[in-house]
Amino acid sequence: MIIGKVVSRVISTRKYQELQGYKFLVIKPCYGEGDYIVAADDIGAGEGELVLVSKGSAVQHALSKNAPIDAIVVGIVDQAPTMEK
Repeated sequence: MIIGKVVSRVISTRKYQELQGYKFLVIKPCYGEGDYIVAADDIGAGEGELVLVSKGSAVQHALSKNAPIDAIVVGIVDQAPTMEK
């Protein structure tokens, strides 16, 4: 899982039928090196919030339908630990 910050939304007027009902968020990982992630969200995360993102094959367990998604927001973080170098 990844802790990241929601930086914006992706607006899509047309999408694959199984993706209907999900909003898509651009997320910047908070710890370590990493590129931005586009993740599906159906729990209501918003811009500026810290979120937990699950990636890869585990995502299919969080979905209510078989959709082509490889990253999904699974939680909104209330408090995150600080990482010292």
